[in-house]
Amino acid sequence: MIYVQRNKSGHIVAIHKHPIEDSDEVKSLLDPEVIDFFYKIDDAESYRKLLSLSDVGIIRVIEDLVEVLVKKNIIRFTDLPEEAQQKIIDRKDARNSLDETSSIMISEENII
Repeated sequence: MIYVQRNKSGHIVAIHKHPIEDSDEVKSLLDPEVIDFFYKIDDAESYRKLLSLSDVGIIRVIEDLVEVLVKKNIIRFTDLPEEAQQKIIDRKDARNSLDETSSIMISEENII
């Protein structure tokens, strides 16, 4: 997800990875308004920013794709280069740690 900043006319004038003052509206990179914004700004830096913003999402898609291919025995995890295997393992461990941390941090108000 990205955060958009609008002018007084309601047009997107900037896009950010994190919310900042006057840019707390959340949009998807595939939102037609966001795509239109990038096409109107015809410079290489805008396209680099778009690619950078989409990297995190596409990484997760690739991880999920590898997992599906392995589960369906289309490829073996060990068919991947060792460096790729290690990166996938590291990211999976980090996600699992984050999930464990999130579930531990439950306020007393939410306990039944």
